[in-house]
Amino acid sequence: MASKYLELAFPNLRGTAYEITSPSSPRYNCVAWAAGETHRWWWPAPSYYWPKGVTREATLSTFVAVFRSLGYAVCQDDRLEAGFEKIAIYVDAAGVPSHAARQLESGEWTSKLGPDVDIGHVDLKSLESATYGVVSQILKRKKDAR
Repeated sequence: MASKYLELAFPNLRGTAYEITSPSSPRYNCVAWAAGETHRWWWPAPSYYWPKGVTREATLSTFVAVFRSLGYAVCQDDRLEAGFEKIAIYVDAAGVPSHAARQLESGEWTSKLGPDVDIGHVDLKSLESATYGVVSQILKRKKDAR
């Protein structure tokens, strides 16, 4: 299902097979969604959830530390690997983390767009934009490593 407002924010979605997979919800965000949660908002600001022991800074190294605390390790690419699940961290033009996406078993990706909808998208480039910037880091963990 195409959405004009999503394609304005994310021009690379145009002409791709993306799908809105949930209604809007301010309850959780992309970091929570990538981590497998839907009941709280994850962000390093004091009023949001952030894993214990991880510095509350909006830096790439801190976001990598968050996902390492969940069993992920840095990897080199976004290709589907049997037995692994992957996440991608996007950074804006200033290098500040702006988004996280999770790979599905099909090899496609899923993203929560702030307080808006969740979408399924065919690749990571679909969300690269002025809004989210570019993918800066891919991490993976063995499935069922939670």
